[in-house]
Amino acid sequence: MRVLYFGTYERDYPRNAEVIACLRNAGVEVVEWRSPVWETQRHKYAAGVGAALRLARAELRLVRRPKLEFDVMIVGYPGHFDMPLARRAAGKRPLVFNPAVSLYDALVLDRRRWKATSLRARLLKAVDRTAFRLADLVVADTEGNADFLVAHAGLDRERVAVCFLGTDESVFRPGWSRTEPFRCFFHGKLIPNHGLETILAAARLVPEVEFRIAGTGQLEGLLEADLPPNVDWVRWVERELLPQELWTAGCALGIFGQSEKVGRVIATKTVEALACGTPVVTADTPGARELLTDGVDSLLVPPGDPAVLAAAVRRLAGDGALAERLGSAGAQVYRERVSQAVLGARWRSLLEELVAR
Repeated sequence: MRVLYFGTYERDYPRNAEVIACLRNAGVEVVEWRSPVWETQRHKYAAGVGAALRLARAELRLVRRPKLEFDVMIVGYPGHFDMPLARRAAGKRPLVFNPAVSLYDALVLDRRRWKATSLRARLLKAVDRTAFRLADLVVADTEGNADFLVAHAGLDRERVAVCFLGTDESVFRPGWSRTEPFRCFFHGKLIPNHGLETILAAARLVPEVEFRIAGTGQLEGLLEADLPPNVDWVRWVERELLPQELWTAGCALGIFGQSEKVGRVIATKTVEALACGTPVVTADTPGARELLTDGVDSLLVPPGDPAVLAAAVRRLAGDGALAERLGSAGAQVYRERVSQAVLGARWRSLLEELVAR
């Protein structure tokens, strides 16, 4: 089977990089025809004449693609604007959309960049609906997100499949062992969804435990001098160095925001910790429960509740046997449900079924 991965997709975005890696590991030939436009955070989700011109130029480059033979075309994230062109290029061959998010959900419902009644919001909803409906198959990362897309775009449920997101196993691999002193580790973008304010409030409740936060963005108006004394904040840790942080952490913190979208996702940082065998503490949401079980392979706490998060951290810090049990069980969950081998087989099966129709 030969897959053409097509569009203006962001090549290093986990949802694209990992799907391409999983397919290749499963013996699927993947060729790429990509016209980059979203490669910097400054341009991503940008609006205005400049962004429209960059996108238009990128789409023109896609039109001039060489003749490539393929069995299935996949459009990667963020390829919502690519779908009309992809539909024409795919012809009668199956077209799969790997969107990662709905633009309307991300920018209007979640980040609230524009009001739902605004012209831009209505346009984004129309772009979403058009993109999803042009696909023969849309692949979501959780059942919760699949249900959202079905309702949002008015799709038949059988046109939406679910495949979890894994991680780069050449970087994130088993290696965790219990070390002292116990330290909580969080890495990611410092955005409301991640619940940084909940993490900092929990840190104040357990002053005896060290918290290490590695992230980019604003500290919600805080100055570094305002941080609790047990919080060590660093601007960023290179991706290749994250496993070392996870292997030596007492536990890895997931996300603790309270938005509806947070309830539907499994954070990439959580999957990376599972791959490393690091005990995970994250929000108890429907999305998390699609993969994790509280007290068996992780500790799940109510989102936005620093007191319960602090109690979970204190419990892990004082119970080394529990930490080791959760780390081992979490690594098993990774191997059995979100490893590249498992996800590659899932993706290959979805594509083979689509081609055989």
